[in-house]
Amino acid sequence: MCIAVVMAAGLGVAAPPAAAAGRRVLPGDSIQDAVNAARPGDIITVMPGTYYENVLITKRLTLRGYGSRTVIRPPVAEAGTASPAAPVRAATACSQADTGICVMGTPEQSVNQVNIRALTVSGFKRNGIWASYTDRLSVERVISEKNGTWGIAQERSTRGVFRGNIARDNTESGIFIANTVEREGGATDTLGAVVRRNTLTGNRIGVTVRRVRNLSVRGNTLTGNCGGIFVVGDEGEPGAGAMTIRGNRIHENNKFCKGNSRLPDIQGVGIVLTGAEETVVRSNSIRGNVGASPLSGGILLFKSFVGATNTDNVIQDNVVRDNQPADLANQGTGTGNRFVGNRCGTSVPAGMC
Repeated sequence: MCIAVVMAAGLGVAAPPAAAAGRRVLPGDSIQDAVNAARPGDIITVMPGTYYENVLITKRLTLRGYGSRTVIRPPVAEAGTASPAAPVRAATACSQADTGICVMGTPEQSVNQVNIRALTVSGFKRNGIWASYTDRLSVERVISEKNGTWGIAQERSTRGVFRGNIARDNTESGIFIANTVEREGGATDTLGAVVRRNTLTGNRIGVTVRRVRNLSVRGNTLTGNCGGIFVVGDEGEPGAGAMTIRGNRIHENNKFCKGNSRLPDIQGVGIVLTGAEETVVRSNSIRGNVGASPLSGGILLFKSFVGATNTDNVIQDNVVRDNQPADLANQGTGTGNRFVGNRCGTSVPAGMC
C-alpha cells in the first residue's frame, strides 16, 4: 500500500478511487470482445483500422477511437470478402439488428454514462448508433455516414449529449431523439438533452426531435439535407416542446426526398414545428431553403397531420432570408405563437416580417 493511502486511512479519509482501466483494440481484434471483458468505467481505445462488426454496450464505459481513421463497418461474412487482416466477427445480439453500435438498457435498469468518442460508423442497414433506456449517454466527434435509417438515434433516454459529430448521407435523420419509436404517446422529459455543434448534411432531415421535451439544439450546421430541423408532436399529453433551438446555421437544405405515409415530399425546409408547444426558436441563420413541398420555407409552424396544434411558441431574432415559398409561415389554428424581431422578407400570412 502506498504512503498516501496509508496516511489517508490513518486519518479516516477515504482513499481516492482507482483510475479507470484502459484496454486497446488493434486491427484484427474484436471490439465486442473488449466490451464484454471490460469492467464498468473502463476506457476502450480502438486503434486506427477498419472493424467489421456490430457492437453492443450494456454497461458504463468509454469507447473511443481516432476519428476517420477508426472505422466500424457491417460484418461481411456472408459475402466472403473479409480481408485476412480484418477478420469478420459474428454480429452481436441487439434489438436494432443491422446497427453499428447499440447502447441498450432495460425498462428496469438504464445503462448510464456511456461515452462514445471519435469513431466512424458507416454503411449499416439501419442505424450508425442506436441507444435505448440510457442516462447521460455522450456521443462526441463521431462520424456516422451512409446508414439506412438514422445516423445517431436515441429513445426512452435522458440527459444525452450529442456534440461535435458529423452525420451525413443517412437515409433518414442525421440525429434523431424520440420518446419511443414503437408507438404514439405523450412527450417524455429528456431532462436537458443537448444537440450541439454538429454538422448534418445529405440526410433526409438533419435533426428530428419527436415527442420529447426539455432539450436544446444549439450551434449546429445543417446544409444539403432535404430538411433542417423538425420538432414533431402529436395529440398526446404532455405535448412536445419546452425546448430551445438557437444559433444554428440552416442553409440550402434543397435535396429532394420523396414523401411517405407520415410526411409529404420534403425539399427546401429550414425549421418545422408541428404539434409543438412552448419552444423558443431564436437567433438562427436560415437562408436559401427553396422547394415546392407543403413543408418548404424558412421557419414553418405546420398544421399537424393528427390534429395537434402549435401553441405558445416564440420565433425571435432569427435571420430568415431567401427561402421559398416564404421565410416565415404560421399555419393551423394554434394560439399564443409569437414572431418577434425576425429579419425576413416574406411571410404567410403577411405582416410577420
